[in-house]
Amino acid sequence: MFANAYKGRRVFVTGHTGFKGSWLAAWLSQMGAVVGGFSDDVPTEPSHYGAMNLGAHLEADLRGDIRDRDALVRAVRQFRPDAVFHLAAQALVRKSYDDPALTFEANMMGTLNMLEAVRVCPDVGAVVMITSDKCYRNDEWVWGYRETDHLGGHDPYSASKSCAEIIAHSYFESFFKDGPACATVRAGNVIGGGDWALDRIVPDCARAWAAGQPVQIRSPWATRPWQLVLEPLSGYLWLGARLLLGQNSPFDLRGQAYNFGPAADVNNTVAEVVEALAVHWPGFNSEMDKAGQAGMKECTLLKLCCDKALAHLGWKATLNFEETIRYTAEWYHCFYQGEGGKKPQNMLDFTLGQIAAYVNAAEQRGQVWVK
Repeated sequence: MFANAYKGRRVFVTGHTGFKGSWLAAWLSQMGAVVGGFSDDVPTEPSHYGAMNLGAHLEADLRGDIRDRDALVRAVRQFRPDAVFHLAAQALVRKSYDDPALTFEANMMGTLNMLEAVRVCPDVGAVVMITSDKCYRNDEWVWGYRETDHLGGHDPYSASKSCAEIIAHSYFESFFKDGPACATVRAGNVIGGGDWALDRIVPDCARAWAAGQPVQIRSPWATRPWQLVLEPLSGYLWLGARLLLGQNSPFDLRGQAYNFGPAADVNNTVAEVVEALAVHWPGFNSEMDKAGQAGMKECTLLKLCCDKALAHLGWKATLNFEETIRYTAEWYHCFYQGEGGKKPQNMLDFTLGQIAAYVNAAEQRGQVWVK
């Protein structure tokens, strides 16, 4: 079912020029979907989107601001999607302190505008709204947060994501009970090749080490549920397929929220991530701020309970921590140094190869979604 769920389907992805969005758009294209992307710009240089020359492989590569409702409605009406994945957002905690108004506008009003576009465009059959694990009110618990736990956030980014969840639930209850099928998804810290965002540990390492410089680590003891970008994307795609095809299930997936994260025992510190990456990039070092958070309010412990995704969807993470690090390091090595000593013109083939390897690993380990 999964392999053919999107074949020939028209799928609209907002934020397709970003890190997660570009991986998702590439995977959908590989599955035979007709993909349309909507983003205001390419957020970094270099970028995963640019490294793959992804725009040349999409049916539509549209530019617009998700805060502009009219532009978003026009784009959806023009493309006429069967399914929507909404990822466009202001996604950085530190930037939310620098520009809180932009963060709330993009993450709250962008969500509202996307749902409004779906409401007035009857062709859409399924909607997956991507928020964040930071939508939860963080109480520094040692156990994982469940979908029924309190929403909230101290920083503007976290607060904006909790608001986005409330907006999405309101639209489901008010307008979408009879269609389209809508759900929200929450994932932890994703890593993988092609991320060059500021103030993220893996991009910081890649930039510094490629230049032969030590990486500056501001919060070495912060613990995160690290996972390869393909892990939550497999959950998003599986959920979207189930919503789109309306498969019989003892659970009603519509209007639900789902966590997608690694196994419960994957809770490594930033320092451990750096050390694991260094194994694949010998000769480089780091300078750690052992005092902690550099004046920022950012949680030191946050993980998700993914039991609901397992119960409703049969989904669980595929890779262990070492495999996640290896996939990530190999992508950056190929980008900076080339494969077999020859740098490729673009990274599309390597990206699709990693997707195929991940799907094969999931199949070998008996994952339900890949059957």
